[in-house]
Amino acid sequence: MSKVHNVIIIGSGPAGYTAGLYAARAMLEPLMFGGYMSGGQLMLTSDIENFPGYPKGIGGPEMMMELREQAERFGLEVRDQNVESVDVSEQPFKVVVEGETFLANAIIVSTGAESIWLNAPGEEAQKGRGISTCATCDGAFFRDEEVMVIGGGDSACEEATFLTRFASKVTLVHRRDVFKASTIMYERALNHEKIEIKTFRQVKEWLSDEKGLTGAVLEDPRDGSIESINVTGAFIAIGHKPITGFLGGQVEVDDEGYILHKKHTMTSVEGVFAAGDVVDTRYKQAITAAGMGCQAAMDVEKWLEDQH
Repeated sequence: MSKVHNVIIIGSGPAGYTAGLYAARAMLEPLMFGGYMSGGQLMLTSDIENFPGYPKGIGGPEMMMELREQAERFGLEVRDQNVESVDVSEQPFKVVVEGETFLANAIIVSTGAESIWLNAPGEEAQKGRGISTCATCDGAFFRDEEVMVIGGGDSACEEATFLTRFASKVTLVHRRDVFKASTIMYERALNHEKIEIKTFRQVKEWLSDEKGLTGAVLEDPRDGSIESINVTGAFIAIGHKPITGFLGGQVEVDDEGYILHKKHTMTSVEGVFAAGDVVDTRYKQAITAAGMGCQAAMDVEKWLEDQH
C-alpha cells in the first residue's frame, strides 16, 4: 500500500505556499501539487506594492518563487502537476495526479480562482502589456493615460472608480444597458467626471502596436455597428470563477462555486480544508490568502492531533 501523507496541499499561490510553510514547520511533511502554472494569479502580476515588508515592491513571480523556496527550506515537497480528481468519501483520502493515486489524512484546497477573460482577438498577446484583470494590481501603471473597464457588476464599477485616481479618463464598457452593480456603486461611477459609460458595446478585437495595447474595436450587439476607442490600458472585470472542478461536487460550494467553510477553515467534509481565493468572495488579496493559508495549516495540525 502506498504511503499515507499527513496532508496534501492542492494548489500553490500565497495560500498554498503559506499553508505549506506552516505545515512543514509543524513537521507534518506536507506534499503539494502546485499545478502546471504554479504560483497562481500572482504570476500574472508584474509588481506587488501592497504586501507588507516589501518597501520597494516585488514582482509577482519573484514573490511566489521566494515563498516557495521558504516553504521548501522547511521540508515542503512541491510537484508542479495538476490534480485530476479526489475521492474524499472515506479515509484516507485519494488524490489522483496524472493517473497516479496519492493518499492523505487531510487535504488543503488552495487552487484559487481565475479571472474570466473575454478571449477577443488580439487579447492573448496583450495580457500584462496593457490588458489586465486587476485594477488594484496594475492601475498605478496608467497614470495620466486613458483606460477602459469592461463589465457591469460591482467589481467593474469599483475598478472604474479606483482607476480615476491614476488615469486621465476611464471608459466603462458594458454589453447591455442594465447594470448588475448595486445602485451606490453604479451611481458613483456614473457621476464621476473622469468616467464615461458606454452601454450596448462589446469588444470585437483588441488593437496594439510594438509598445503594447493601443485600443479596441467596439461592437454594438444590437445591430453590429462598430467604433474604435483609443486606450493604453484595459481592465476586464466580468467576474472570477473558482477552480473547484476536480472536487467533483464532493465539497459544499456556494452558487458561484466558491468553497464554503463550515468550522474555521474546514469544509463540509471532515479533514478537508480550504484557503485563499477558492473560498474568498470578498477580499481577494495576496496578504489575505496567505493569512488563510496559515489558518488552514494550523487547523489541519490541530485536527490531526484530535484524531489520535
